[in-house]
Amino acid sequence: MKIGLVLEGGGLRASYTIGVLDCLMDRRVWTDYVIGVSAGACHGASYVARQRGRSRRINTNYVKDSRYISLRNLITTGSLFGMDFMFNKIPKELEPFDYDTYLENPCDFVVGVTDINSGQPVYFPKSSVTFEDSSVLQASSSLPLVSKPVEYDGGLYMDGGIADPIPVKKAFEDGCDKVIVVLTRDRNFVKDPEGNEFAYRRAFRNYPKMTEAIANRHIVYTKTQDYLNELEEQGKAFVLAPEKPLTISRFETNLQKLDEVYQEGYMQTAAKMPQLCKFTKL
Repeated sequence: MKIGLVLEGGGLRASYTIGVLDCLMDRRVWTDYVIGVSAGACHGASYVARQRGRSRRINTNYVKDSRYISLRNLITTGSLFGMDFMFNKIPKELEPFDYDTYLENPCDFVVGVTDINSGQPVYFPKSSVTFEDSSVLQASSSLPLVSKPVEYDGGLYMDGGIADPIPVKKAFEDGCDKVIVVLTRDRNFVKDPEGNEFAYRRAFRNYPKMTEAIANRHIVYTKTQDYLNELEEQGKAFVLAPEKPLTISRFETNLQKLDEVYQEGYMQTAAKMPQLCKFTKL
């Protein structure tokens, strides 16, 4: 049986995801397949590399560093997040990413991005993330209006959460029999239509399909929530999500709040471990 792990994005809200993944690693729950978008993809990579605690250390040590997130970055580079710092300096020097374990791990790993020309999701395999080039992870984490599109292999890509915010269908298309889904929104969350329509249309005036994808994001999200409910009823999905709305934003820098969200993810996963192990038979 092929067990998959599906990780939603959410920027710093994914501190909840970090807690979930650390708990899974502490309990040695290893899945056969991992797919993530945006922050979910970044933290999923550390899970595949078997680096328990790495994502938490990065948040703790660098979230207040202006090289990590700041208006200065936005003004000087066009991105609120310091992309070179996050995807080169940190994984290569400050908090080394274990590329060898990552690549040798038989677990499949997939990163979801959005093609800004077509507005459609595109998925890249584990081999696309290397020491020399982490453009795929950077692209998946590049948010509209506060980041630039990322070029990779002839295409232009951005935030994977736009076209496929919870890539559970892709997991089943890739052969998973059951999936563990980690959300960064509570189960009662209702996604509203995007605001700032004028800003998006101006920013993507040469990419009308991207503007359309952003406008339809709330519809896609709602349909995916309905699909998850069906999967749960069929015994094919086990969902881990905050029990109530998280009080932090995707740009949160308050370390105490981030740690509280991390602890929430960890403790909820620990409490549900008997049911989770029964579900996966791992």
